[in-house]
Amino acid sequence: MKNNYKKYYKSPIGLLEIIYDENYINSVELIENIDFENNQNDDMGEKAIKQLKEYFLGQRKKFDLPLNFKGTDFQIKVWRELEKIPYGETRTYKEIGINVGCPKGARAIGNANNKNPFIIVVPCHRVIGSNGKLVGYAKGLNIKKYLLELEMKGVKCGN
Repeated sequence: MKNNYKKYYKSPIGLLEIIYDENYINSVELIENIDFENNQNDDMGEKAIKQLKEYFLGQRKKFDLPLNFKGTDFQIKVWRELEKIPYGETRTYKEIGINVGCPKGARAIGNANNKNPFIIVVPCHRVIGSNGKLVGYAKGLNIKKYLLELEMKGVKCGN
Protein backbone atom coordinates (compact mmCIF):
# COMPACT_ATOMS: atom_id res chain seq x y z
CA MET A 1 0.00 0.00 0.00
CA LYS A 2 1.29 3.43 -0.92
CA ASN A 3 1.82 6.16 1.62
CA ASN A 4 -0.18 9.34 1.24
CA TYR A 5 1.49 12.62 2.06
CA LYS A 6 0.11 16.12 2.47
CA LYS A 7 1.47 19.52 1.65
CA TYR A 8 -0.27 22.86 2.11
CA TYR A 9 -0.11 26.05 0.11
CA LYS A 10 -1.61 29.34 1.28
CA SER A 11 -2.95 30.62 -2.03
CA PRO A 12 -4.72 33.88 -2.82
CA ILE A 13 -8.06 32.01 -2.69
CA GLY A 14 -7.35 30.18 0.57
CA LEU A 15 -5.54 27.17 1.96
CA LEU A 16 -4.93 24.39 -0.57
CA GLU A 17 -4.26 20.85 0.60
CA ILE A 18 -2.32 18.62 -1.78
CA ILE A 19 -2.56 14.89 -1.11
CA TYR A 20 -0.14 12.72 -3.04
CA ASP A 21 1.90 9.54 -3.03
CA GLU A 22 5.22 8.62 -4.62
CA ASN A 23 3.71 8.55 -8.12
CA TYR A 24 0.60 10.71 -8.29
CA ILE A 25 -1.21 13.77 -7.04
CA ASN A 26 -4.42 12.37 -5.53
CA SER A 27 -6.21 15.65 -4.82
CA VAL A 28 -5.86 19.40 -4.56
CA GLU A 29 -8.62 20.80 -2.38
CA LEU A 30 -9.53 24.11 -0.80
CA ILE A 31 -9.78 23.56 2.96
CA GLU A 32 -10.33 25.61 6.12
CA ASN A 33 -7.59 24.30 8.43
CA ILE A 34 -4.45 22.20 8.35
CA ASP A 35 -5.35 18.92 10.03
CA PHE A 36 -1.98 17.21 9.74
CA GLU A 37 1.12 18.04 7.80
CA ASN A 38 3.59 15.44 6.70
CA ASN A 39 6.67 17.57 6.18
CA GLN A 40 8.44 15.04 4.07
CA ASN A 41 10.83 16.78 1.71
CA ASP A 42 10.03 15.30 -1.66
CA ASP A 43 9.77 16.18 -5.31
CA MET A 44 6.07 15.41 -5.90
CA GLY A 45 4.62 17.73 -3.24
CA GLU A 46 7.13 20.49 -3.98
CA LYS A 47 6.44 20.25 -7.71
CA ALA A 48 2.70 20.72 -7.08
CA ILE A 49 3.27 23.73 -4.83
CA LYS A 50 5.71 25.28 -7.32
CA GLN A 51 3.20 24.94 -10.16
CA LEU A 52 0.35 26.38 -8.08
CA LYS A 53 2.52 29.38 -7.13
CA GLU A 54 3.42 29.90 -10.80
CA TYR A 55 -0.28 29.76 -11.73
CA PHE A 56 -1.22 32.44 -9.21
CA LEU A 57 1.68 34.62 -10.41
CA GLY A 58 0.37 34.33 -13.97
CA GLN A 59 3.44 32.37 -15.05
CA ARG A 60 1.78 28.98 -15.64
CA LYS A 61 -1.07 28.28 -18.02
CA LYS A 62 -1.05 24.48 -17.95
CA PHE A 63 -0.22 22.10 -15.15
CA ASP A 64 2.18 19.23 -15.64
CA LEU A 65 1.38 16.92 -12.74
CA PRO A 66 0.62 13.19 -12.71
CA LEU A 67 -3.00 13.09 -11.53
CA ASN A 68 -4.62 10.00 -10.08
CA PHE A 69 -8.24 10.27 -11.23
CA LYS A 70 -10.63 8.35 -9.00
CA GLY A 71 -14.29 8.56 -9.88
CA THR A 72 -16.92 7.08 -12.14
CA ASP A 73 -16.10 6.59 -15.81
CA PHE A 74 -18.34 9.55 -16.61
CA GLN A 75 -16.70 11.83 -14.05
CA ILE A 76 -13.24 10.97 -15.33
CA LYS A 77 -14.37 11.61 -18.91
CA VAL A 78 -15.65 15.05 -17.87
CA TRP A 79 -12.48 15.88 -15.92
CA ARG A 80 -10.31 14.89 -18.89
CA GLU A 81 -12.43 17.19 -21.06
CA LEU A 82 -11.97 20.05 -18.59
CA GLU A 83 -8.21 19.67 -18.93
CA LYS A 84 -8.58 20.59 -22.61
CA ILE A 85 -10.07 24.04 -21.91
CA PRO A 86 -7.28 26.53 -22.64
CA TYR A 87 -6.11 29.01 -20.04
CA GLY A 88 -8.17 32.19 -20.12
CA GLU A 89 -11.05 30.59 -22.03
CA THR A 90 -14.38 29.20 -20.94
CA ARG A 91 -16.77 26.51 -22.14
CA THR A 92 -20.42 26.01 -21.31
CA TYR A 93 -21.82 23.01 -19.51
CA LYS A 94 -23.62 22.20 -22.77
CA GLU A 95 -20.38 22.30 -24.78
CA ILE A 96 -18.71 19.95 -22.31
CA GLY A 97 -21.78 17.68 -22.49
CA ILE A 98 -21.60 17.54 -26.29
CA ASN A 99 -17.88 16.78 -26.17
CA VAL A 100 -18.35 13.86 -23.77
CA GLY A 101 -21.34 12.43 -25.64
CA CYS A 102 -24.00 13.69 -23.24
CA PRO A 103 -25.45 16.78 -24.99
CA LYS A 104 -28.43 17.15 -22.63
CA GLY A 105 -26.41 16.41 -19.53
CA ALA A 106 -25.62 19.89 -18.21
CA ARG A 107 -26.73 18.84 -14.72
CA ALA A 108 -24.59 15.68 -14.87
CA ILE A 109 -21.63 17.80 -16.02
CA GLY A 110 -22.23 20.13 -13.08
CA ASN A 111 -22.31 17.19 -10.68
CA ALA A 112 -19.03 15.85 -12.09
CA ASN A 113 -17.47 19.32 -11.78
CA ASN A 114 -18.66 19.49 -8.17
CA LYS A 115 -16.75 16.28 -7.41
CA ASN A 116 -13.56 17.37 -9.19
CA PRO A 117 -10.77 16.50 -6.73
CA PHE A 118 -8.23 18.80 -8.39
CA ILE A 119 -9.29 22.42 -7.87
CA ILE A 120 -7.51 24.77 -10.32
CA VAL A 121 -5.35 21.97 -11.78
CA VAL A 122 -8.39 20.49 -13.55
CA PRO A 123 -10.07 23.79 -14.41
CA CYS A 124 -13.76 23.30 -13.63
CA HIS A 125 -13.81 27.06 -12.90
CA ARG A 126 -13.67 27.57 -16.70
CA VAL A 127 -17.15 26.12 -17.18
CA ILE A 128 -19.99 28.66 -17.35
CA GLY A 129 -23.70 28.72 -18.06
CA SER A 130 -25.02 28.85 -21.64
CA ASN A 131 -26.07 32.44 -20.98
CA GLY A 132 -22.44 33.38 -20.23
CA LYS A 133 -23.05 33.72 -16.50
CA LEU A 134 -20.93 32.29 -13.74
CA VAL A 135 -22.95 29.48 -12.25
CA GLY A 136 -22.38 26.38 -10.20
CA TYR A 137 -19.00 26.47 -8.49
CA ALA A 138 -18.71 24.34 -5.35
CA LYS A 139 -16.10 26.62 -3.77
CA GLY A 140 -18.17 29.75 -4.32
CA LEU A 141 -18.77 32.03 -7.26
CA ASN A 142 -16.43 34.65 -5.79
CA ILE A 143 -13.53 32.18 -6.16
CA LYS A 144 -14.61 31.19 -9.67
CA LYS A 145 -14.74 34.87 -10.64
CA TYR A 146 -11.30 35.49 -9.11
CA LEU A 147 -9.72 32.59 -11.02
CA LEU A 148 -11.27 33.61 -14.35
CA GLU A 149 -10.22 37.25 -13.86
CA LEU A 150 -6.70 36.11 -12.96
CA GLU A 151 -6.51 34.13 -16.19
CA MET A 152 -7.98 36.93 -18.30
CA LYS A 153 -5.44 39.32 -16.86
CA GLY A 154 -2.67 36.86 -17.78
CA VAL A 155 -4.00 36.55 -21.34
CA LYS A 156 -4.22 40.34 -21.78
CA CYS A 157 -0.71 40.83 -20.43
CA GLY A 158 0.69 38.23 -22.80
CA ASN A 159 1.79 35.84 -20.03
